Amino acid sequence: MAINVHPSAVKQRRQRTLLELIGRGQIGSQEELVELLRQAGFEVTQATVSRDITELGLVKAPRGDRHVYATPESAGGGNQYDARLRRLLEDIPVRIGRSGLSLVLLATPGSAGAIAQAIDQSGLTDQVGTLAGDNTLLVLFADEASLERWLVRFKTFQPADADGLPPVLPYTLTEAPR
Repeated sequence: MAINVHPSAVKQRRQRTLLELIGRGQIGSQEELVELLRQAGFEVTQATVSRDITELGLVKAPRGDRHVYATPESAGGGNQYDARLRRLLEDIPVRIGRSGLSLVLLATPGSAGAIAQAIDQSGLTDQVGTLAGDNTLLVLFADEASLERWLVRFKTFQPADADGLPPVLPYTLTEAPR
């Protein structure tokens, strides 16, 4: 029996692999990336790799006598993903609840996926992963210390003068707003 894998899960794994590849090597062309991704088991075309490069915000950076793909951070361009998360949180009210080693973020309808992607690409690294629905996002942790560190850092991404935006609230899921 064949296992059906959701296309977005394949895309996430492919993009993670792409980031690992450029982090390890001096890859200067999309053709090289296509070949390396194929060797890693992904069925990709140059057009798919081009879209991934754009979505991930990869840049060409000088390394030695050539230009290679790099993340903006490794190219010295700052963390555009942290800035993106800050912009999202300025525009989208977020409430936080907790259940065990998971945080439940409640946002406006249709926004959870964008927030989850921004978290995954940001400098927030204490989470094990994220899972998004329409307006609800789960952030999963391996231990209490990781959850607490992440929550402290997440608060720094929220606007300081967020008049009208709900703050991070310490409630349990039974107290969560509906």
